[in-house]
Amino acid sequence: MPKKGQRGARRPLGAAGDSQGFAALADAYLESLRVRNYSEATIESREHHLREFIHWAEERGLARPCEVTKPTLERYQRWLYHYRKKNGEPLSFRSQHGCLVPVRALFKWLCRQNLLLANPAADLELPRAEKRLPRHVLTASEAERVLGLPDVSSPLGQRDRAVLETLYSTGMRRMELIGLKLYDLDQERGTVFIRQGKGKKDRMIPLGERAFSWVRKYLDDARASLSLSPDDGTVFLTNAGLGFEPNRLTQLVRDYVDAAQIGKTGSCHLFRHTCATLMLEGGADIRFIQQMLGHAKLETTQIYTQVSIRQLKEVHTRTHPARLTLDPELAAELAEEEAEHEA
Repeated sequence: MPKKGQRGARRPLGAAGDSQGFAALADAYLESLRVRNYSEATIESREHHLREFIHWAEERGLARPCEVTKPTLERYQRWLYHYRKKNGEPLSFRSQHGCLVPVRALFKWLCRQNLLLANPAADLELPRAEKRLPRHVLTASEAERVLGLPDVSSPLGQRDRAVLETLYSTGMRRMELIGLKLYDLDQERGTVFIRQGKGKKDRMIPLGERAFSWVRKYLDDARASLSLSPDDGTVFLTNAGLGFEPNRLTQLVRDYVDAAQIGKTGSCHLFRHTCATLMLEGGADIRFIQQMLGHAKLETTQIYTQVSIRQLKEVHTRTHPARLTLDPELAAELAEEEAEHEA
């Protein structure tokens, strides 16, 4: 039985026993990614999408990669376009793109290994992925409201407050927080060392004084009551004394965001967006934010220049001709309506 927050057993990648079948060749491809030092997160994601494609193909009588043609892949692409999730919504074009990339990579690898004579995915045109802004970003007051919810009189509440403060202060990813060890924290320097983040890259980033004080309080007062022997040094532990599973951490943070009743939804990544946006609005150089977040490309970080509306609003107020003071009667009417709303 899987642990809480952990996925159950997965379906096999295909029918076993055929050395030229999808199961054997897909497993060989995934093993080649491990040999080339791809991260387990990347391998897991590719395995998931390959599994979906392979089962789709087997339902149509295709058991081997050599039986797949370009029209077959185009049919699969159309199937993804028309697919509907449980809530009735279609897959976003970004999701469709993510489903097709591992399939195209598999066939490219098969050709390079001389396991296929021709690559049916070579000329497959992928859907254009949308460039979307974060759905929600917290204001400073909204973030403080969420952070104030844990019951810090209990060990779990102290842990939860430390988790939220760390996410808010650093903008680190969910898996980076899960992987933190005690020796990664440097209170004297006020830094935290993130080992093998996305792209298998290390980086050192600052952790704010307030966040560090909550982490220290959790370590001093609560962690000992949660840890088991032998202790592997994981910073944030569940009530079972183990490190967090990703889905469980997501649900923990989401529950606090929902409980704050601020009209916004999200989880760990919501604090990542919030950290970057508020730092940018506070005057931080975008290259420092890039380093904080661990983005390989500056273009990825530049999305927050579009989210950070405060600076744009200030420029608009200074330069747009409609910046003049409201008509006195209209201003009085709006003030009266606001007063009635607050009452």
